[in-house]
Amino acid sequence: MGDLKIKKEDIIRALSTVQEPDLKKDLVTLNMIKDIELGVGEVRFTVVLTTPACPLKERIRKECEEAIHTHVDENLSVVIDMTADVTSSRVGTALLPNVKNIIAIASGKGGVGKSTVTANLAMALKLSGAKVGIIDADISGPSIPVMFGAEEMQPLVSQIDGKNMIQPIMQYGIKMISMGFLAPQDNPVPWRGPMATQALRQFFSDTHWGELDYLLIDLPPGTSDIHLSLVQLVPVTGAVIVTTPQKVALADATKGLMFFRQPQINVPVLGVIENMAYFTPEELPENKYYIFGKDGGKNLAIKYETDLLGEIPLVQSIREAGDEGKPAVMSDSIIASAFKQSAELLAQQVAIRNATKEKTKPVQVKV
Repeated sequence: MGDLKIKKEDIIRALSTVQEPDLKKDLVTLNMIKDIELGVGEVRFTVVLTTPACPLKERIRKECEEAIHTHVDENLSVVIDMTADVTSSRVGTALLPNVKNIIAIASGKGGVGKSTVTANLAMALKLSGAKVGIIDADISGPSIPVMFGAEEMQPLVSQIDGKNMIQPIMQYGIKMISMGFLAPQDNPVPWRGPMATQALRQFFSDTHWGELDYLLIDLPPGTSDIHLSLVQLVPVTGAVIVTTPQKVALADATKGLMFFRQPQINVPVLGVIENMAYFTPEELPENKYYIFGKDGGKNLAIKYETDLLGEIPLVQSIREAGDEGKPAVMSDSIIASAFKQSAELLAQQVAIRNATKEKTKPVQVKV
């Protein structure tokens, strides 16, 4: 390469023509190009993505190669290392300072599969390479321990900087905390709102989460004390609304969505996931039976100008996975593909939100 006299500046100039598809700025301006190395007939560099779950990874790689071949040398060998540094918009909080993004998984209604969606989104993000945690905020009806086959586990307590801190349960590489780990399995938790709120506060303040890219909050049904406490305690990056297609679920999902859009709360809605969108036999994936109706989640997303993050089919394996305590996304199935795609779109929306909207602050709500 010495005789070609190619310089790093030539590479940077070429890569400045490549635009990040979501953020609409070039990779150089966004400081996504690192560690450029020139060799004999070769250039190597690193592209730092905004999330390891980036759905446009291969598109960006291809456009970088084409830019160098077009603007520098068509015969140059281009070696691109892809890595990620998850972005964050959280500021000014003593709680969870090393957690980059807090994502509320919500619905106005029970029975739509929030816990199933939470478990599988978390697992899909983890499989992409992200550091992920889950808070099961449904204090009276915790499901996350069952979803991860961790019902028998109990968290330990350690001293961190002179304070007793709960160590979250680690299962399949995901950190999690739930009332299901702290109370006997068969015993109900008949707590009034203030007691449940105090438990949620401890999940944030008295649990040693360490560094996380995404912390998913599995919220209870409705728009109650827990929801208000969440947005008051910590800056929430955004919310995902889970619904099923039928009218009664959509009516409640609309309330859940509008809760976050109230002016005094103003938490960005990252998108809608339609669970149980259709039934399909796994051996006949082209056969789709819309037993609960069709396009309910899609129409909800269109009406409220947000994104449809996924339509999750109803298949037997998702029930079996929940019973076995192993998220379905860990299998090789159509349900795994659906959740992986939804997780990629969620990560994409988080990155766009962090780049384009105001930084999140805890909400001051007077009720």
